[in-house]
Amino acid sequence: MIPDLIRESIYLDVVITSYSLSFCLDVSSYDLTFSMHMSTYSLREDLMRREFRQLRLSQLDRNLELARSLPSRPSGGWIAAVREALGLSQRQVAKKMRATGQAIQQFEKAEAEDRITLRALRRVAGTMGCEVVYVLVPRAGSFVELAEQSTRERTSHDVKSVLHTMALEDQKPENATQLIEDEAQRRLNRNKKR
Repeated sequence: MIPDLIRESIYLDVVITSYSLSFCLDVSSYDLTFSMHMSTYSLREDLMRREFRQLRLSQLDRNLELARSLPSRPSGGWIAAVREALGLSQRQVAKKMRATGQAIQQFEKAEAEDRITLRALRRVAGTMGCEVVYVLVPRAGSFVELAEQSTRERTSHDVKSVLHTMALEDQKPENATQLIEDEAQRRLNRNKKR
């Protein structure tokens, strides 16, 4: 039984942000009714997140060619290469940093062995009048292709499962590769529209 104080009605709004849904619960003395509606603010926010993601991917891809044209790190590391090119000894760089020559030697060794922190690298670079610029580049393809990779892998797995079942029933289609690509495109387009 519902107490007298609750007889009129109670409204409870619960917002589930991961699904962008708002729920309204109306409790009266004899019946419970639920109404569900999509929050227009949440829909706009979700759309803006997707549009921002697409914009970010296209910006990264535009800079990809430039990033790939950068030279790879010298075998001894950038600190040693720049220091030597500037004609500075480890002791001179250390003096500017208010450190020891041994500290600079340790920084150079740590960079050559991929153990240096960005903070330490920035500190040494700043001492030599340089700044650190680093970039992440996909091993192959573009950032858009990299972002689509998980959807394509899931699609391939799903379609191959269906094709296997169809083959057991002697109904396997000839164009499996095309079916996988078509389904991947359908899923990717669906994700863009959401």
